[in-house]
Amino acid sequence: MCGIVGIASHEAVSAELHDALIHLQHRGQDAAGIVTGDKVLHQKQGFGLVREVFVPDDMLQLKGNYGIAHVRYPTAGGYAKTDIQPLCLEDPMSIAFAHNGNLVDHHALADTMQGKLKTSLDSEILLHTFLVSLREESDKANFFEQLCLAMKKVFGSVTGSYSVVALIPGKGLIAFRDPHGIRPLVMGSRENKMGSKDYIFSSETTPFYPLGFDPLGDLQPGEVALVNEKGELQRQVITSKQFAPCVFEYVYFARPDATLNNVSVYRSRLRMGQNLAKQWKAKYPDLMPDIVIPAPFTANTAALSFANELGVRYSEGLYKNPFIGRTFIMPNQQTRKRSVRHKLTPQRTEIENKNVLILDDSIVRGTTSREIVKMVREFGAKSIYFVSSCPPIKYPCFYGIDMPSRSELIASQYNEQQTALYLGVDRLLYQTEEDLVEAVTRKGEHHIIRPCMACMDGEYVCGKFTEEKMRVIETQRKAEKVS
Repeated sequence: MCGIVGIASHEAVSAELHDALIHLQHRGQDAAGIVTGDKVLHQKQGFGLVREVFVPDDMLQLKGNYGIAHVRYPTAGGYAKTDIQPLCLEDPMSIAFAHNGNLVDHHALADTMQGKLKTSLDSEILLHTFLVSLREESDKANFFEQLCLAMKKVFGSVTGSYSVVALIPGKGLIAFRDPHGIRPLVMGSRENKMGSKDYIFSSETTPFYPLGFDPLGDLQPGEVALVNEKGELQRQVITSKQFAPCVFEYVYFARPDATLNNVSVYRSRLRMGQNLAKQWKAKYPDLMPDIVIPAPFTANTAALSFANELGVRYSEGLYKNPFIGRTFIMPNQQTRKRSVRHKLTPQRTEIENKNVLILDDSIVRGTTSREIVKMVREFGAKSIYFVSSCPPIKYPCFYGIDMPSRSELIASQYNEQQTALYLGVDRLLYQTEEDLVEAVTRKGEHHIIRPCMACMDGEYVCGKFTEEKMRVIETQRKAEKVS
């Protein structure tokens, strides 16, 4: 899971790409990069947050009216500087490439590319697959026709999740999305002073309003788009399969003010809290908490509607330091555990001598949840109930979320009663899969029948996994994380 953005403008784009990354920072904290293009590519990349990687002088060096950018949250690959995106190649044409997602079959594809690969990224494998397919169609006079034919080959040969923005000097800005639409990719436009339009492609709509872009909806599953050097937009759906956008975007990853696949993330989280509260009332009709506290900030919205449905006071009983990053996307358990106490401070007046219900967006490894419960106990709670707006996560994600193996997932190892004991809570309640799907799909012209919930139900939309194949991939991914 990462954040990507591409902008085609009538004037220099470097400053706007920087600002867009600020609005996508929640999608990746490890590294950031910007590549712009005029006749050649200009790039700047580095480890850390966007504000740490770039200085004002960088914007002057990043010349060009077209550009792409990336914030990284690694789920595959190592931590070398060469692994920071966007990737740039001269092969022989110049190209910059930024990818959000994960390829399921990238190890097998890597075996066919010996000597070509300079990084450990599945993104580079996707880039080479794209370039080979593009070269095979180089006899076409029209570049968009060449691009569409190339993408047909890419879609037929690569399995997994991928939303991509790419830049080829002299050709334009390219964007495409995998045939299942697992990872998000939205687009927008704005009128410029030249009387034409500028375009943006992004992982979320969050940068649109501050940059003056109007939403144009989502790139469709299996669709490719090109903004050529004249500023003209061309789009075509090449192939599409069962539309299955990742449900975890709505649960946790996306910013609440985003709209993905014509569904408001904020509204879907309100409905998650409402559905979960109805389940609580049905299961525990005589057990009402004194206050409902969210695990900030991603659970705030669901907790607000949960409290409203129960008629119980909502309280921000845990103060969050906004300068500490998101613990879920930190690289290891020890770092996550330490960061919870750095990030969260309980408020004694809201907790002491009360029956406290804590609502979190999800329970993945259990590390963060257990530390939160310990902190609330230390501040004098009489009893603690814990509810999750997400169902139990039992299976690894192979499509871009950092859930590499079942051994790391608490719900894969423990049943609900054992999990409650491990967390140290008096009651534990998970959202049901049916209620989560209902919360996401209740409103909007979204065409989502069922989102991808493979981490919860084991139904992998790109194809079934045998137990042996799953173990192999889990072992590979664990080794990658260690390296």
